[in-house]
Amino acid sequence: MAHAFLSPEWFAEVDALVASAGDLQIPAAMKAVEVNVTVTSPAGDTRLFMKDGLFQQGHQPGVETTLTLAADLARKIFVDADVGAGVQAFLAGEIKVDGDLAKLVAMQTVEPSEPQKQLTRKIAAITA
Repeated sequence: MAHAFLSPEWFAEVDALVASAGDLQIPAAMKAVEVNVTVTSPAGDTRLFMKDGLFQQGHQPGVETTLTLAADLARKIFVDADVGAGVQAFLAGEIKVDGDLAKLVAMQTVEPSEPQKQLTRKIAAITA
């Protein structure tokens, strides 16, 4: 069953998929990044925290970098794994970055592990 992106049901299903995924073999450059993400939409903002290439609900205090982007763009980047859309949006000013950009840029140069790719495909499959 598919769930609306960022809905409570979607987060519950993603959490279950992550818990059952086992060792995701996350590259070191991804592990080094902690980012607060604000996803904007007409229905209101959703605050996320990204660590180890995974999301949790809510922002974390003391995090040096915050991204702000629209929900449709967030879905393209984080669910559809469309890295090109992220780069294009950043260059067009559609992604606002506050704080340390260096680690975030370094993370973009790293290929996700095969277990991460499998998890992303599973998340895409349950996302409406």
